[in-house]
This record gives sequence, C-alpha cells and structure tokens, in this order.
Amino acid sequence: MSPLNSLRSPGAAAEPVTIEMVARAAGVSASTVSRILNGTATVSEAKAQAVAQAIASLGYVPNPVARGLAGGRTLSVGVVTQSLDSPFYGAALRGVEIELQAAGYSPLFISGQWNEREEQRCASLLRSRRVDGIILLDARLSDPALLELARRLPVVVTGRKLEAPGLASLSFDNFLGGRQATEYLLRLGHRRIVFIAGAADHQDSSERLLGYRHALRAHGLRIDERLLVFGDYSERSGAEAIEGLLDARVAFSAVFAANDQMALGAMLGLHRRGMAVPRQVSVVGFDDLQAGHFCIPPLTSIHQPSHEMGQLAAQAMITLLAGRHPDLQLPLPRLIERESAGPCRA
Repeated sequence: MSPLNSLRSPGAAAEPVTIEMVARAAGVSASTVSRILNGTATVSEAKAQAVAQAIASLGYVPNPVARGLAGGRTLSVGVVTQSLDSPFYGAALRGVEIELQAAGYSPLFISGQWNEREEQRCASLLRSRRVDGIILLDARLSDPALLELARRLPVVVTGRKLEAPGLASLSFDNFLGGRQATEYLLRLGHRRIVFIAGAADHQDSSERLLGYRHALRAHGLRIDERLLVFGDYSERSGAEAIEGLLDARVAFSAVFAANDQMALGAMLGLHRRGMAVPRQVSVVGFDDLQAGHFCIPPLTSIHQPSHEMGQLAAQAMITLLAGRHPDLQLPLPRLIERESAGPCRA
C-alpha cells in the first residue's frame, strides 16, 4: 500500500486532511509544505512535485485563515470602488477579482459613491477588518489622506499620479483621449462640437475637457462656452443635456460625451427630437463599454481598458504585498471607430 493510501482506511469516515498528513505523504517536513504553499520555499523540483501529488491525492484544501494568521496576514484585500452598479467599474472589479483570487487573496468590495467622506469611512471599515491592503479605484481621497493611509498598509490607487513608499498609482491619459475624440470630429468637418462633461470636481472629466479645448484651439477655433454642459456620468444626464441645448436653440453638429453612458443618453435625447445619428448629429463617447457595441448605431468611443485597469491594480497590490514596488502602466487611449459619427453635413 502506498504512503498516500495508508493515511486513510477504505471504510472510514472522511477526516480533515492536515498539512502534516500532506508532509508525511510527500516525505518532507510540514514547514516545507507550508513554505511551498506560501510561495516562499526554495526546493528541488522533485520535492515540489511530491508535495503537489500529495495535495492532489489527499484532496488537501489550504485553510486561508490559518495561512494568514501564520504569516501575520488575513489574505484579504479591500477594494473601494465608486459605484458597484457602474458598467465601467463592474468590469474593473472583475479584473481585480480574477488577479487576487489567482494569488490566493479574497477581495472585499465596498462603494464610496463619489464622496470623499464616505470613502474615508470605507477605508476605516476595511482597516478594522484587518485587510492586508486597499485598492481605491479613482479615489476621491486627497493626496495627503492617501499618503497617510499608505503609512499604515499597502495602497494602490487608480486615476492618480502619486508615488510613495507602500503606495502605487495607475493613471490614464484622459487629456490625450479628450484630444483624440475632438480631433476626430474636427477631421470629419465638425466645428460646433458639444462637450458633455462629468462633474466639475472630477479629475478625469476635467482632463478630458482640457483635451477638448486644446484640440479646438489647435485648429484656430473659438470655444463657445454654450457648447459645454455638465452631467453626472449617467445616461439620464446625457439625455437632459441634449434636450436642454435643443430647447435653448444652440446650434451643433456633433457631441463628445465624457463617458459612454452620457453618450448613450445623448443619442436617446436626439432620437426623441427626431434627429438622426450620425446623419444629422455625430456622437462620440469615452470608455468603450460593451453597451456601446450593441446600440443603434454602434457608438464610436475612446477605449479605456477598465478590465485591464482592475487587473493591473491587483497585480500592483500583490507586488507591494511581496515587499517590492510595482512598475506598471495603463495603455494609452485609442479611438474605436463605429457608426455613430460621420462627416458634417451642415
């Protein structure tokens, strides 16, 4: 009878498989098995294979709580998002989840609702749960607050350029994306281009607005402030923005919205007023959400890799937890042409 089979009797009730049982079956010490599971062991290939075979044959499932306590960790990472029901952040959270679980960590998701005070509460709550680190997606916390948090535990923040010990940041070039979208419409002959911005105090929206202004000025065009309207990133606000412009009889031939949700709302607002996209008005969004692929007409948009952003944020956290500083960057924005924008006919 093999050492593996001798650990169990055929008719015996199943008993929990322990790390000591795995060690005996593999012919190594329990501490060696523990180090292999934690990824800190330097052992021969033969020993590693023996441990892997013992784990598979015995059906051993590592206890994450016990492993965490042994290493002074909970093997959990807090993730503060802005909105749990957002299609953009939903894709990012899925990316975070995949990477953390592959590394043996469990994510704890919580929403800050675009509110700095609420986000501070979320961070305090996660610290009370003894998470090993915190990922903040497009944080509303100030730079000093983030730096203070990073003195207590590893922190990864997106949508920010900030460097400090124990802190990693990932930023997307929103200025370039805003410029690309506007220049594309200008190449199509449009000169009266509406920009639907997000909230004025959101850094990503402000940077996209700067890209819009830069492109217009580079083409020698005066900026008509009546063409600048603000939404709140929701579809409803995009529709209301367009209807308000039409009610005010502001002339325009194209719309650039600071996110796809407002762009889809703008398209609905135009449809309600009997205006065809793109024959009468062209529309460009930002984010390249899946919903924009299947609307009518499919939405031209600036691609922002939300899923990849989540993956990279999680990878950065895993690197910080290993005691190293990550060197990761988000890809540059790029325009995805579909069917919602065409030549200016006015």
